[in-house]
Amino acid sequence: MSADPVLARLDADLPQALERLMTFLAIPSISTDPAYAADCDRAADWLVADLKRLGATAEKRATPGHPMVVGHIGEGAPHLLFYGHYDVQPADPLELWHRDPFDPAVEDTPAGRVIRGRGAADDKGQLMTFVEACRAWIAEHGALPCRITFFFEGEEESGSPSLVPFLRENADELAADLALVCDTGMYDRKTPSIVTQLRGMLREEVVLRGASRDLHSGLYGGLAVNPIHVLSRVLADLHDDTGRVTLEGFYDGVAETPPEVRAQWDALAFDAEGFLGRVGLSQGAGEQDRTALERLWARPTAEVNGIEGGYTGAGFKTVLPAEARAKVSFRLVGEQDPEAIHRAFVDHVERRLPPDVTAEFPMGDGAPATRMDVSRPAFEAARAALSAEWETEAVFAGVGGSIPVAGYFQSVLGTEPMLIGFGRDDDALHSPNEKYDLESFHKGARSWVRILEALTRG
Repeated sequence: MSADPVLARLDADLPQALERLMTFLAIPSISTDPAYAADCDRAADWLVADLKRLGATAEKRATPGHPMVVGHIGEGAPHLLFYGHYDVQPADPLELWHRDPFDPAVEDTPAGRVIRGRGAADDKGQLMTFVEACRAWIAEHGALPCRITFFFEGEEESGSPSLVPFLRENADELAADLALVCDTGMYDRKTPSIVTQLRGMLREEVVLRGASRDLHSGLYGGLAVNPIHVLSRVLADLHDDTGRVTLEGFYDGVAETPPEVRAQWDALAFDAEGFLGRVGLSQGAGEQDRTALERLWARPTAEVNGIEGGYTGAGFKTVLPAEARAKVSFRLVGEQDPEAIHRAFVDHVERRLPPDVTAEFPMGDGAPATRMDVSRPAFEAARAALSAEWETEAVFAGVGGSIPVAGYFQSVLGTEPMLIGFGRDDDALHSPNEKYDLESFHKGARSWVRILEALTRG
């Protein structure tokens, strides 16, 4: 079945596709606020009805939180699982929006036409690119070229508490040959990408305690131990002078970037100076013997996220604090083990404690990194399809952040995820005036048509 008539159908039916998206965006499905529970339910119902209009068998599945939507359509190989989420972030502060966040509209901007509204890019607009691709394919050929399962979540923006239990309970139904996830972005405005590695995360908190109470710094200073001084040394010792993390065994399981992927990244000619300049910085930090993109995508990090201790209010209070605490996060790559790094962090702290100072570690939870097997033919086929649509060579990219659902598809379902999205850096995700470029919506749907053709060819 050729993609050409399907692409033409998408072009012709763009106004109707936009109308459907506007209706979907107008539902304030904010998962973090119980006041919007009925709206989350309404968004799930809207998706079920829309999938049924495609000819899919679809239903809303209850969870302890917001419902899941599951739909099935098509026959034959491969079996593709498509994931998206219908919940959105709160729109506050409302006064910073140029229009009602749940009264979406297409606007003309200096950078082109955009779809404005909460959820436009994260993730309703992205989700609908795939649904519209399927709709156009069915309209032209009467059926899809393979078996597809739709899986839409309603709690992604609130931590996905129901996701793993639901995956475990429905693993036989949801396991597929490949899981497609449309919740990422392009490398730049013209360069599409397939995310092939995501950093994991380990969150730590350390609390150091010295004296039984805050002390007068004039009466005790110079004799009593100061927990802030101790904590400062502990945190400073997390890195050496070259930017490497000093925890024992920290780099165990960190693989080198494959040469072919490194070559793709080098060809992007990433402007690190411009990237940092946008946030008022001029010099790169971290491992000095690594390229900027390696540091952002493929190398692990240790970052101090917050420090507390002593008196920080208005005026001055000359205390020697009894307690100091810090929150530290580690971004993980490759096969790094969060539990082993937690133990190394505890050992790092405890070996630096002087007499009379104790340490507590109230946190210490994490998840490993996710890496996709790009040697599978499906990945190169999808990359070629993206390149054909955007007329720019698509790249296998890394993401410095974490998208836990990708790892869950691997660990719970045994299904390899493929992350393809069409967001842009200026989409204002989670911020006022969120937008999704009209080009991203339209060419995103066209991209999925080409990818479906590529994955089912032969």
